[in-house]
Amino acid sequence: MILTIIAVVVLIILVAYPVSIYNKLVSLRNRFKNAFSQIDVQLKRRYDLIPNLVNVAKQYMSHEKETLEAVIQARNQAMSTEKEVAQEPGDPESMQKLMGAEQSLTGAMGRLFALSENYPDLKANQNMMQLTEELTSTENKIAFARQSFNDSVMTYNTSREKFPNNLIANAFGFKEARLFEIDVADEREAPKVEF
Repeated sequence: MILTIIAVVVLIILVAYPVSIYNKLVSLRNRFKNAFSQIDVQLKRRYDLIPNLVNVAKQYMSHEKETLEAVIQARNQAMSTEKEVAQEPGDPESMQKLMGAEQSLTGAMGRLFALSENYPDLKANQNMMQLTEELTSTENKIAFARQSFNDSVMTYNTSREKFPNNLIANAFGFKEARLFEIDVADEREAPKVEF
């Protein structure tokens, strides 16, 4: 009788422990997906602000058509890539594409802001000042959301790599998630948005 009870307890432990590991990994994966959705919200807000900013700048910078078009093109590329990543946040290849698209957008926006320095009337425009303030606020929110996402990814990756969690993770297809980081040191600084 005692051997039967011990066997049942051991069997329950052998089943319950892997199930608890699996459930923890699911929870951590969902946490980093939710954290990416916070980035998603802020990126969409930024993508919505950029055309308004370009339209205001167009009135003053009509002969800077190439720069304005480059900003819109970079915005559209980043927006398209972001939609792809939102389907599977943390996927290394998709995340790499998003980081590249975001770097291109940051570069295009930087060129726009650098050129706008030559237009005092544009810098004094009330709509432009309001849009740049909103864009700066959004950039700060993106940075905060990105930090939260990266913290969640780090917790998930650490958990899936520990033994015996790695056995369950590999058996059930829990793949390593990619951090959302900027690789180039110069681009680690937030873009300066001043008019």
